[in-house]
Amino acid sequence: MTMLLSLLYLLQPLEHLLRHILNGIHSIGFTWAWSIVALTLLVRMLLVPLTVKQIHSMQNMQAHAPQMKELQRKYKGDRQKLNEELMKFYKENNINPASSCLPLVAQFPIFIGLYYTLRNFAKHPPAGNLSWLHFVPSIAAHVTSHWSGYILLAVYVTSQLASTYFMSGSMQQSQRIIMYVLPFAFIFVIARFPAGLVLYWMTTNLWTVGQGLITRRLIPKVGPPGGGGGGGGPKRSSRTPPKDSPDGGAPAEPPEPKPSGQPRQVRRKKKARR
Repeated sequence: MTMLLSLLYLLQPLEHLLRHILNGIHSIGFTWAWSIVALTLLVRMLLVPLTVKQIHSMQNMQAHAPQMKELQRKYKGDRQKLNEELMKFYKENNINPASSCLPLVAQFPIFIGLYYTLRNFAKHPPAGNLSWLHFVPSIAAHVTSHWSGYILLAVYVTSQLASTYFMSGSMQQSQRIIMYVLPFAFIFVIARFPAGLVLYWMTTNLWTVGQGLITRRLIPKVGPPGGGGGGGGPKRSSRTPPKDSPDGGAPAEPPEPKPSGQPRQVRRKKKARR
């Protein structure tokens, strides 16, 4: 409990900073809801360097996935040995699995700070409209306090599943299943959050989806190193000609009878001259 309180105390400056940023965006002419959307986009733009590092880490793990699966198969019965070998493998190939979580971890303090900012909005409503698209009455109220919040939750879950699809390429099958189940498990917790917080997370998920579509177009998909399937083809084809050549396949080809007919024509001409 004391650790949680100390963490909240450390996040108070961040809460004040977020409030000033939201006030600044709102003063430009945005509503409070669109100010949260703009804040989300600003945060994600600042996290682009970490996102690039995350993408490179995922590509590196995908490229070495066959070797990691081989280690898991080899040390299946010895969990401690498997962890030791995986750590060595990560170090030798400059793989950092934790870097794939950097953007998510970096957003966590912002998420907490925004939560307390919106909670203060509920206690002391600021001047201005707190609705969003005339659809959500108040971004400071609980998301389930109005029927529109359930639609917002459905959009959040859909966006979370879509972002998981693009960001779980390097995960194992069991981990991928857990990531797909988590949005449904957390929906009961998120239902107690302010609608503005769900709006923030929905916006960051949509950013992740767009980021995944762009990176799939710009960055080629990394295949397993060595190309085992491609390398096996040429070897088999190079072995087949020596087996086919002694079978007498060449004389059976259709062009062969033509040379045998030409000498007969020559002989007939010679007989005619005689």
